[in-house]
Amino acid sequence: MSDDAPRPPPCDVAFTPSVKAAQTRLGSRSRMERLESDRPWQTEVTDDLGAFLAIIDTFFFATASAAGQPYIQHRGGPPGFLRVIDKRTLGFADFRGNRQYITVGNLAENPRCHIFILHFATQQRVKLWGRARYVEDDAALLQQLAVPGYRALVERAIVFEIEAWDVNCSQHITARYSEPEIAPAIDRLAARIKELEAEVARLKGSA
Repeated sequence: MSDDAPRPPPCDVAFTPSVKAAQTRLGSRSRMERLESDRPWQTEVTDDLGAFLAIIDTFFFATASAAGQPYIQHRGGPPGFLRVIDKRTLGFADFRGNRQYITVGNLAENPRCHIFILHFATQQRVKLWGRARYVEDDAALLQQLAVPGYRALVERAIVFEIEAWDVNCSQHITARYSEPEIAPAIDRLAARIKELEAEVARLKGSA
């Protein structure tokens, strides 16, 4: 593509001709076109996305073989383990798991991949399309993506180059909360119960 040629919108990474044909047949294409112009998909990490990633402790990483066989793998770690390297690049430590290495094998022959993040507490979901590679021989990068205090063996780094990303509405997401997210509310409730118990004991003593 020459520098003067119009660049396709970032959403074309997902809205292929076949997808657009389906949108047309099912009546949503005009709405998608309006969204493409009114709220175009992002291609760089914004401040909002960076803040969102800082609290994320789980996501799903999709790859495919050269033949197109898909595979989705859960990735988890301490909040913020999916790091922003620069405006177009994310990275995370690849902790040792079941040692099937399907993701590694897929990336060796097909870099196209997808990150799907679902945060139940805030009912938000973020979708990122891009290309990824694994890195095993860069000590500085592995150190940058390491998670101090997290007891897991880091086997390699995964570097994800963003092509486009977008957010979905909260429809059909049931709110759920992790233990760290709900702990402050439980602590406040426990403290209030102690206060009421002390008040009851005081009133009984003065009766």
